[in-house]
Amino acid sequence: MPAAPGLTLEGRVALVTGAAAGIGRAIALAFARAGAAGLALCDRDAQGLDAVAREVAAAGARVSAEAFDARAGETAHRFVARAAAQLGPLDVLVNNAGGTFAAPFLELSEKGERALVDENFSQVTGFVRAVAPRMPERGGSIVNLTSIEASRAAPGYAVYAAMKAALESLTRSLALELAERRIRVNAIAPDAIETPGLGGSAPPTPLGVGRPEDVAAGALYLASDLSRFVTGSILRVDGGEHAAGGWRRAPGGGWTLGEPP
Repeated sequence: MPAAPGLTLEGRVALVTGAAAGIGRAIALAFARAGAAGLALCDRDAQGLDAVAREVAAAGARVSAEAFDARAGETAHRFVARAAAQLGPLDVLVNNAGGTFAAPFLELSEKGERALVDENFSQVTGFVRAVAPRMPERGGSIVNLTSIEASRAAPGYAVYAAMKAALESLTRSLALELAERRIRVNAIAPDAIETPGLGGSAPPTPLGVGRPEDVAAGALYLASDLSRFVTGSILRVDGGEHAAGGWRRAPGGGWTLGEPP
């Protein structure tokens, strides 16, 4: 019998967007510690990116890191080309970069809407177009970071939630379109992950509050050969929040729908 696949990225090269902090940083470090030969990292935060690049290099991986706005399509394409030339064919793409801000829909300007669309959807399609042709003949893995908001209402964040839902739909369609290239496409939908962006305000789930390393573990699984027959899937790393559907533990025990009294 052939050997079972393992949770390793030995010899692989991965590109991670939004890698300077939080989930992106955790994914980059998890990949490096799992034996990745090279990591291409990008983020707008030059100082944070430089710190992560040093950590990744200390873990034994070669690094190509550049600070720029992932929404800048041509800049992103040039970065991908340089990273592939420096590190070799790109085996894994993790589309982690994204962001949002609170704004009731009727108060959201067209400029603000365009920024949300570009940051949470268009830059992802740009990276896929740039990276997929540079993946080796044996195939590769694309991991898109969405959100629990892709599958529920998000008042005050309507366009952000719509783009995350669009990204999950894109994930399923690309899983079929890129199957001939042996490129697997999956998504991770996190919630309640304690990151700098939440400022310590992550709401508790049935399992409490998660850490960036919990999402990184899911990304490592989807990037590795352990998931070689998994594509078009949405992995929920949310402590059971999607399953709960609004149910919360009551102070005296049991469950209540909505916030506990």
